[in-house]
Order: sequence, then C-alpha cells, then structure tokens
Amino acid sequence: MNHRHEATVEWRGGQGEPLSARRFSRAHRWHFDGGVTVPASSSPLVVPVPLSDPAAVDPEEALVAALASCHMMSFLHLASRKALDIASYVDKAEGETGRRADGKTAMLSVVLHPQIEFVGEADPALVGELHHEAHELCYIANSVNFPVTVEPLQ
Repeated sequence: MNHRHEATVEWRGGQGEPLSARRFSRAHRWHFDGGVTVPASSSPLVVPVPLSDPAAVDPEEALVAALASCHMMSFLHLASRKALDIASYVDKAEGETGRRADGKTAMLSVVLHPQIEFVGEADPALVGELHHEAHELCYIANSVNFPVTVEPLQ
C-alpha cells in the first residue's frame, strides 16, 4: 500500500532588499498536516547568521532526526513483539556532510547512537539482532544513498 506524506514549506521575503542582493533570510516555516509548525532555516554552518536562524531546524538536522526516529520506531515495534519493556530510548545521532567524489555536497554518513534503558534485563545478543532488524525495516534508511550505521551506547 502506498501512502502520501505532505508538508508545506513557506518562506516570505520583504526585508527591503531584492532577492538578487543575496542578503535574504533563509528562515522559513514547515507546516505539517497535524497542525504543527516548525521554524526552519539553512544551517548556520552553510549560511552565516544573521541570514540563517541557528534556533531553527535545518534540513540536515531534520534528515538525521528522521533517520533516528524511524530506527527508534522500528526498534520499539520489534521490542514490543519480543515482550521487552523499555523505560527510555535516547539517540544522539550524528550526520556528516561534505563533498562526494563527484564534487557534489551531500550527506556522507549518519551514525545512530541509541541508548536504551530497559525495565529489567535484556539479552545483549537479542538487542543487537533487533537493531539489525530495525535498520532493515527503516524505510528512511532504505531511501538514502549514504551509509547509516547503528552504534548502540551502553
């Protein structure tokens, strides 16, 4: 079954200078179907402040978060089927951008660092298998052309 996913991205000019002056703000908004609006911007690592908003989510962060979130939801689904009880799941995921061999700037890799607190004991071998399965199930990881690795923290 196919599903459609929609988001509205909205940017407004009007800072007094023409776009051709290249001094326009990269700050914008992401609107999602559930009613959530997220402040977004280019990364301050790409476009310096004040033309970017360091408090907003940038597309690179959003991609890393989407990968971490998809892996987490897949892992929680699999853990629930194995009757594992989880008190908390935290992933401080990291993405690296840079130049590929063809000269294009791209996301080069993402490393997930899930740290899971189980209620009771959990077999480390089973947890490892579940991470592998979760990675295979994650449709976001299946959609990207760069390596996504999972390095669980203890």
